[in-house]
Order: sequence, then structure tokens, then C-alpha cells
Amino acid sequence: MIDSLPETVSPSDSNSEKHRQKMQRRKEVQDQRLSNMTAEKGLVIVNTGNGKGKTTAALGMVLRSLGHGYKVAIVQFIKGAWEPAEKAAFAHWGDQLQFHALGEGFTWETQDRDRDILKATEAWETALSFIHDPEYRLVLLDEINIALKLGYLNVETVLSGLAEKPEESHVILTGRGAPAALIDRADLVTEMTLVKHPFREQGIKAQPGIEF
Repeated sequence: MIDSLPETVSPSDSNSEKHRQKMQRRKEVQDQRLSNMTAEKGLVIVNTGNGKGKTTAALGMVLRSLGHGYKVAIVQFIKGAWEPAEKAAFAHWGDQLQFHALGEGFTWETQDRDRDILKATEAWETALSFIHDPEYRLVLLDEINIALKLGYLNVETVLSGLAEKPEESHVILTGRGAPAALIDRADLVTEMTLVKHPFREQGIKAQPGIEF
């Protein structure tokens, strides 16, 4: 009688089992971590840095919030000399979304510091009305960091306004050069790093759908 050969385990089966065990351990760690995280709170979120994508990332959160049925407000600082494409894209959300582009363009275009300060102050007052309103779950202050960096707004004024937001409301502040005091206050900070840009590397101008 010929003894049967022992069943062999292929390298593929062995790798699959090791992977399963590794993922099981990771799942246990994640489940334990999540079980200790029960609190929810409104966040102060800062997107800053020299890289592209700060506003784009914020608009992704806007879209997500709208999908959940939340009311959202967008106030754009600096921008406003043109009709931003995102304003048209969000138009069909009706009263669920308030969109205000209250700047007058880049500072090298306006060339009027006093008026730039006035427009930034007006934009902040508009933003504050939404920050104080508990009906708005998310408020995006687009390019406000630029206004702070240029001294059009005082960082302490903005921090005081953020301190008055409802507990469950989120506020996103975008723009390069976010001041240290704002970064210290924020719950979530992302810094976009510039690696390559077609404007600098190839002399390609800003294009619709990409930059605006």
C-alpha cells in the first residue's frame, strides 16, 4: 500500500493566510481605537501651504456636507473680480447653500490697500453672521488666510469669532500663510506642498476647470 503524500501548502496560500492574520490584528487595533472615540464636535479646519488644492479640498467637504443635507455657507475673500466657476456649479443647491464672493481680485490688480481692507472687513462681517448661525453646519472662509497674512484682518478678531461658533459647526479657513495663532487653535491642519507647477515649469497659464 502506497502512503498518500502529505498535503502541501502553496506559497500563495501561505501569503494569503499571513495577510489575513495581519489584517485581523490591524482590525482589532482599529476597533479598539474607535471604541474609545465617541465624542463629536465642530472642527476648525485650516488648509494652508504653497501647494495647489487648498480650496479644492475644502470644496470637497462642502459637497459632502451638502450631500448629508446640511446647510453650508461659502465666503470668498480676495476672490470676486470674476464669477467663480464653483459658484455656478453649486447654484442648483438653492437655499441649502449661500455663496458670497466678496473680494475684488488679486492685490496686484486692485492696487488699493485701503479698499482691500474694507472689502476684507465686509467679508468677515458676512462670514461672522453664518458662523454664529447654528443652522449652518459648515462655513468655508476661502482665502481668508491671505487676508490675515496681508494684515487686512486681525488674527485675534478671527479667533474671537471662531470661539463663538456653535458646538457642532465646522469652519474651514483656506489660503497660504496661515498665522501660527490660527494653526494652534485649529483642530485639523493640512499643509499643501508645492512640488511642480505648470505655470512655473512650463509657462502654462491658469486654465478653466483647473485653476478657476
